Amino acid sequence: MQLQLMMSSGFGVFRVGISFVIMCSFYMPTVDSLLELSPQKYFSTLQPGKASLAYFCQADSPRTSVFLEELNEAVRPLQDYGISVAKVNCVKEEISRYCGKEKELMKAYLFKGNILLREFPTDTLFDVNAIVAHVLFALLFNEVKYITNLEDLQNIENALKGKANIIFSYVRATGIPEHRAVMEAAFVYGTTYQFVLTTEISLLESLGSEDVEYAHLYFFHCKLVLDLTQQCRRTLMEQPLTTLNIHLFIKTMKAPLLTEVAEDPQQVSTVHLQLGLPLVFIVSQQATYEADRRTAEWVAWRLLGKAGVLLLLRDSLEVNIPQHANVVFKRAEKGVPVEFLVLHDVDSIISHVEHNTHIEEIQEDEDDDMEGPDIDVQDDEVAETVFRDRKRKLPLELTVELTEETFNATVTASDSIVLFYAGWQAVSMAFLQSYVDVAVKLKGTSTMLLTRINCADWSDVCTKQNVTEFPVVKMYKKGENPVSYAGMLGTKDLLKFIQLNRISYPVNITSIQEAEEYLSGELYKDLISYSSVSVLGLFSPTMTTAKEDFSEAGNYLKGYVITGIYSEEDVLLLSNKYAASLPALLLARHTEGKIESIPLANTRAEDIVQIVTDALLEMFPEITVENLPSYFRLQKPLLILFSDGSINPQYKKAILTLVKQKYLDSLTPCWLNLKNTPVGRRILRAYFDPLPPLPVLVLVNLHSGGQVFAFPSDQAIIEENLVLWLKKLEAGLENHITILPAQEWKPPLPAYDFLSMMDAATSQHSTRKIPKCMKETDVQENDKEQHEDKSAVRKEPIETLRIKHWNRSNWFKEAEKSFRHDKEL
Repeated sequence: MQLQLMMSSGFGVFRVGISFVIMCSFYMPTVDSLLELSPQKYFSTLQPGKASLAYFCQADSPRTSVFLEELNEAVRPLQDYGISVAKVNCVKEEISRYCGKEKELMKAYLFKGNILLREFPTDTLFDVNAIVAHVLFALLFNEVKYITNLEDLQNIENALKGKANIIFSYVRATGIPEHRAVMEAAFVYGTTYQFVLTTEISLLESLGSEDVEYAHLYFFHCKLVLDLTQQCRRTLMEQPLTTLNIHLFIKTMKAPLLTEVAEDPQQVSTVHLQLGLPLVFIVSQQATYEADRRTAEWVAWRLLGKAGVLLLLRDSLEVNIPQHANVVFKRAEKGVPVEFLVLHDVDSIISHVEHNTHIEEIQEDEDDDMEGPDIDVQDDEVAETVFRDRKRKLPLELTVELTEETFNATVTASDSIVLFYAGWQAVSMAFLQSYVDVAVKLKGTSTMLLTRINCADWSDVCTKQNVTEFPVVKMYKKGENPVSYAGMLGTKDLLKFIQLNRISYPVNITSIQEAEEYLSGELYKDLISYSSVSVLGLFSPTMTTAKEDFSEAGNYLKGYVITGIYSEEDVLLLSNKYAASLPALLLARHTEGKIESIPLANTRAEDIVQIVTDALLEMFPEITVENLPSYFRLQKPLLILFSDGSINPQYKKAILTLVKQKYLDSLTPCWLNLKNTPVGRRILRAYFDPLPPLPVLVLVNLHSGGQVFAFPSDQAIIEENLVLWLKKLEAGLENHITILPAQEWKPPLPAYDFLSMMDAATSQHSTRKIPKCMKETDVQENDKEQHEDKSAVRKEPIETLRIKHWNRSNWFKEAEKSFRHDKEL
């Protein structure tokens, strides 16, 4: 308790002087780089009442280099809050309890004077936003209350009624930019308002919020509440949670709710106009003053944070107001004349304001005069994301930039990953961020050289490498044909592709012992985290054709699953042990510790690819946005268990039992965690009105009819009840709860109809008849032969032709068509 009082009083004095510190920073030189000190020197610099963040380390290593880069970026913003930052080099000559073993050095320490306030694992300080957010959060423990349930919020609200207002915010996780923005606002306004923070979706939903995918901030007007049984009014901030937007929002909350004026509306100016908000004048006269004032107050509460509301006294006004007008609307733009309106109800006034207000986004960096597209009218989400992130500084130095002169020499001299992109294309620029993130994760640990080439500058190089669409990633290894990456455009999948390509596929297994180690996961245990399934082909030495087909399939699947081949004289020992008739596949599922066999008699390479791909699918998967297409292409009704968090193990056991007993062969059983995939709430709203309590089990027949059936909420999810329900469904004895509309997906503008563009591009090339598993070198030769035929295609807009068609093989196409033409999930 004494320690808390010391920190609270000391921090109050510290905060009072912060404006002076910030003001002086414009005139005094500041230390923008990370200080490096010895332990003795560092502790000698600590001052009473002053906060300091320190990271103790013995020597630079790849494990700490990324963190140190982010820590260096945090020096300037933390200095603005009077918080010093230092890197403390542990030396043998000095002994400090903070200089321990390497695993103990993965922490940063926050001091107040020489008192340790908090220690942070470095993985929680993953970037500059996380560093600033967590440090301020630790210092503002009195001003910001973290809560996890509605009862805590109600207790805080009741305690502050008639005393102070509350600023309540929800963020998806601590350490993200929205959390930092709230903490920076709390640093300025924490002594005026009580800040309350949560990361619990259920708490946000209890306030009536429907869209829980984004951060929220509410202003609770508790100071006006004198009756303790009355609930505080709540105003939602509708702009994104940035430091500037929160500041402007609080400014509007501080402004008077309603102001009476008796002057020309054209000459009236309030804080709302300065903040870019319009003014609404409710015209009143003496005979109806009380009723007009009540109306104006009601309008003011409805428009709080969106517009300023004033009561215009017509009787005291020298300027003539048209007799028919009862509302005057003044826009925030300068020089625009006021509008005289006749609006007979509150909803009409609100609607007019919302449809005639354009709030320009105020840039946080006022030095940037570059013009760009209006975010409010962006029709392509990728382009919008790139525009929002245009000021993000990427560590491009971690990747080698190639040119026409350096390309061939680089890719032939070392194993290389090459990103072919176009600087003018939004998808390329968005993927470039993921590519750099991969470079950060592989820094100092990979022998693979990560490179990039901008095809907008070096189009000849890209054409020679058969790159006509962007972005494309290719892997070049000595003595091997280049391999194209065809996975999701994200960091996780690209990292998996690179790591699994560290070895050549299929792996040639030469002994029974080595085969057992391969199947157990011991042989390549460092790769198991990237491929939970290992595939081993078993062949007798004379099965030449079957081995060639398997090798072709293994080469095609490289980067996605570990494949091996065993074809020694004693192969029958393995086939007998696992009851596999040669030729056969052995599928080792490492997470389940199971090995199953699949016969391969007369099976072609593309069929083997299909078999392995299907085997990678889980029996009862958690559905996400990324993996949904893989399960959707099975063309089966979805049996989905919606859960707000992890599912009950008993439910999982019951469904898996039915899977093993073949009761669910005609369905795709899965579950959806609303915390991991918030879009699931929108899906549930399409099925139910109102939303049912979770968990809830539904069967969705997406591919024929669109009916949605709900498992009875009064029954336990056990095997007997599930079997009985499924039999009733099959007999037509269950009624559906809704039928999904048979509507096609349509983009906001024709220019963004990417699927049609891809179909058009595919039809242009359909006469080429490339085999499903053709090698890339064969494709390049085929391209050269038909160069003249492609000239007609190139007359179309380049942007149309350069949309990546992410098909691994023709077995993706049916799923793609159904995904486009069937109803939305």
